[in-house]
Amino acid sequence: MVDDNGSHGIEVHLDRLLTDRGMTLAELASRVGVTNVNLSILKNGRARAIRFTTLTRICEALDCQPGDLLTYDADG
Repeated sequence: MVDDNGSHGIEVHLDRLLTDRGMTLAELASRVGVTNVNLSILKNGRARAIRFTTLTRICEALDCQPGDLLTYDADG
């Protein structure tokens, strides 16, 4: 549930995927065409939104599905 502070139950698993692929955040940012800062915001769970085009490019670069990157935790 989203609260008044903008907290949500979406968990981002970008760190794990990067480690599993042996890729740095900077390398992914370059492949996706976004800044390190924007990916860092996503990685740290502080993003309020993500464009489908960006999500598509991340999934292509990491050879994953959106569900590998994002999960929902009702208690989060």
